[in-house]
Amino acid sequence: MITLLFSFIKKNLIEAILLSFSLAFSFWLMFSTFSHEDGSMIIATKAWSDFASHIPLIRSFSLGHNFPPEYPIFPGEPIRYHFLFYLFVGVLERIGIPLHYALNIPSALLFTSLVFMIYIFSSALFKNKAVGIVSVLLFLFNGSLSFVEFFRIHPFGLNMFTEIINNTSFPSFGPYDGKIVAVFWNLNTYTNQRHLAGAYAFSLALIYFHIKPLLKNTHIQLNRAIILGILLGLSFFFHTAIILMPITILGCLFFISKKLRLSTIIMIGIALIIAFPQYLYLQSASSSFKIGIHPGYLIANNLTIVNFINYWFANLGLHFITIPIAFFLIKWQHKKLFLCFLSLFFVGNLLQFTPDMPTNHKFFNYFIIFGCFLSSYVIIKLWQKSVFIKPVALTLTFLLVFSGIIDFFPIYNDSKIVIDDYRKNPDIAWVKNNTPPESVFLNSIYIFAPESIAGRKILFGWPYFSWGAGYNTLPRDVDRKNMLATNDKASFCTIAQKYGIRYASLKKNQLKDDTGNIINHTFFNNNFPLVYSNTASQIMIYSTNSCYNPQ
Repeated sequence: MITLLFSFIKKNLIEAILLSFSLAFSFWLMFSTFSHEDGSMIIATKAWSDFASHIPLIRSFSLGHNFPPEYPIFPGEPIRYHFLFYLFVGVLERIGIPLHYALNIPSALLFTSLVFMIYIFSSALFKNKAVGIVSVLLFLFNGSLSFVEFFRIHPFGLNMFTEIINNTSFPSFGPYDGKIVAVFWNLNTYTNQRHLAGAYAFSLALIYFHIKPLLKNTHIQLNRAIILGILLGLSFFFHTAIILMPITILGCLFFISKKLRLSTIIMIGIALIIAFPQYLYLQSASSSFKIGIHPGYLIANNLTIVNFINYWFANLGLHFITIPIAFFLIKWQHKKLFLCFLSLFFVGNLLQFTPDMPTNHKFFNYFIIFGCFLSSYVIIKLWQKSVFIKPVALTLTFLLVFSGIIDFFPIYNDSKIVIDDYRKNPDIAWVKNNTPPESVFLNSIYIFAPESIAGRKILFGWPYFSWGAGYNTLPRDVDRKNMLATNDKASFCTIAQKYGIRYASLKKNQLKDDTGNIINHTFFNNNFPLVYSNTASQIMIYSTNSCYNPQ
């Protein structure tokens, strides 16, 4: 048995090395950005904000009661966020697996699966393992021109290497810092959105197995299309990207590939039938936003030909040149597949899917994965030329990964934020142990509220999260503001009953909440019993049950 194992590894040495590296790198990436030590959550600063919505979602399943699923920071309506991954993590914690293991191990395995799927797809496409290896390298270290911005901040000099390895901030953080290169291209995207790598890996696998008969020139089996369609449809709750992007690509394949036409329509049809009820559930909550045509959305609504070219040259870097070159070099069969992936680029530039800009970038992250395949093909073609051309291939590779190398060190050097968990924080422990799991709190704290870490729902978390998910946040924002500032118990109770609020959690000396809404502490002291207080944290929790049981 051992002999067979060693023989297998020897035969697949490249794959074994790649798998080992991917696992080691993925586990480091996930555990370095989120861990749990001495009763506290340790979160990387660059992942902290997204975790403020993900931790409450996980805990609503592991410590609270959240079925049918609601957004725990915007309860009372069906959830609009693809929740399945976080439900899985919550279940793992609920059965006794510590949170950092429950979250990080699946995250690392999903990221590893994406790396390996990139290798498998690109290697099979061009029948060259070297293309697969270089594709992985280009994926891990994005090819934008953010290194140009780095040298504007850090002038070129003898200490350049030291400045790179000690760097703590991304040279370009567009659109949030007003610079042109978006922040969504580097590895930080996958530490924040832990299920995104899995979504890409799964969808790449579906596309790969669908077109595999075409690549190998073998018979197309319709039962394969049926199975792939079922898997695609069932994945909707895991991540909507798994549905939107493959169906965009498959729709293109239907028109340009006669051989795949029947299997494609079967796959799409089955997927849509299964996914449609899931879509209806996610869209059944209130929304003030509709998908619409919005050219120039990513380019600060300043769309011109020149701005479009400048934006994408800055963000794609030399991919902007190598991808078109590869297109003219590859076979017609590969050209058709590329055109289908290119459709994602046009869809992302034309349509606006949510109020939040990062959603559109998911289309480009997915497109650039295939773009890395083409750029890798060009690099390997150059490398196979004469010895005099090899330096050109090496230089091109370096320029394509240089920005990614620079962006890696802010992640590596990132500072940490410590948030005490329920074993260390008495506020969280009290909520966990003394309130019903389905409880809803009126909250004065938006980010990492003790109640949400304890798995309970809060009326309104940080507005960006709910707004970005497409909820109509304005009415609730007004209601919450009125509840905090009111002097009238009847009006307070009317709103409390509307949302099922059983507790109010306030900070004693907090005269205004995180967005400046006035808090009328006298009203709460005079009308509701204080069931918990902590002098150190100044947290005060009032029971609002009298709104439901008037005396």
